[in-house]
Amino acid sequence: MAPSTRSSGLDGAIGTVANQARWLDGRMLSFTPALDEPRLLADAVRAALSDWPAAGEVLVAEIDPELADTAAFCERYGVTLAESANCVVIAGRRGADTTYAACMVAATTRADVNGLVRRHLGARKASFAPVDDVTAATGMEYGGNTPVGQPSGWPVLIDAAVAKTESVIIGSGIRGSKLRLPGRLLAELPGAQVLDGLGVPIS
Repeated sequence: MAPSTRSSGLDGAIGTVANQARWLDGRMLSFTPALDEPRLLADAVRAALSDWPAAGEVLVAEIDPELADTAAFCERYGVTLAESANCVVIAGRRGADTTYAACMVAATTRADVNGLVRRHLGARKASFAPVDDVTAATGMEYGGNTPVGQPSGWPVLIDAAVAKTESVIIGSGIRGSKLRLPGRLLAELPGAQVLDGLGVPIS
C-alpha cells in the first residue's frame, strides 16, 4: 500500500490518520502519537517508547521510504534542514577495544568525529561504524537510524543546539517514517549526554 503522505489534498491526508492527524505548518506531512502507530516504528524504538514516560510527546509520520535520506525527505515534504537532525553511529578504537556511540546532530552540520567524538570516547581513532554492524546491533534500517532505542551501554551524544530546539524531526528506526519531538527530550534518553560543538557546520 502506498504511504499515506502521498494522498492528494488536505482532506485525503487527514483521512489517512483519522482525527489524530497533526500537521507541520500545514504541509503534506501528517503526524500522530507514535505509540498509536507501532507499524511505523522499529522494534527497538517501539520498546523504548513503551517504557518512556515522555513517549506521549513523540509523534510519527509515514513517508515514502525511498525519500528517507534527509535531503530528499526535506525537498519532498517541504521541511527545512534546520528542522531535521541526523543520527550517525561512530566507532571509536583504542587498541583491540571498540566503543560505539550514537551521535545526534542538526542536518545543517556534521558530527565532529575526529575531534570531539574521538576525545569524548577516549579513542585513538574514530570513524563512522560500518553499516552492517550498525543495522545488526540496533535492529534499525539504514537511513532510519534514531537515538531512541539504541543498544544498552552505547553513549547517545546530543549536540546542544539540537537539544535546545522546540521541535525536531528524526528517524524512527525504519525508512518509512519519521519521528517528531521536542529537542529537550533527547537529553532524557538512556545514555544521553549533551555536548556543545558536537555538530560542526558543513563546509
